[in-house]
Amino acid sequence: QVQLVESGGGLVQPGGSLRLSCAASGNIWSLGTMDWYRQAPGKERELVATVTSGLTTNYADSVKGRFTVSRDNAKNTVYLQMNTLKPEDTAVYYCRAYVMLRYGDGFLEHWGLGTLVTVSS
Repeated sequence: QVQLVESGGGLVQPGGSLRLSCAASGNIWSLGTMDWYRQAPGKERELVATVTSGLTTNYADSVKGRFTVSRDNAKNTVYLQMNTLKPEDTAVYYCRAYVMLRYGDGFLEHWGLGTLVTVSS
């Protein structure tokens, strides 16, 4: 019943910016840690950025200083602001979230279906 839907992907020139969104919907009591992953063709999926429920953030070294992850708990949404984009940022970007469905339960892992980001001239 829980769904994560990414949006905001598209084609952008090197040096440009893009903002991704991931909205969680369904019978959600609470959202824990939310992450952004990406996967390029022929490559393994890699962790890009993380934001915890306490708003602690972490980034892959390759995106530090360029990407910013944030969340809006009132909207059950996590964002990834991507600046100074490089061709090597081209990938399908996936959202992951840990979701508590009912008060007192544990958190369950959910994944979105991804949104494609292409950085090219």
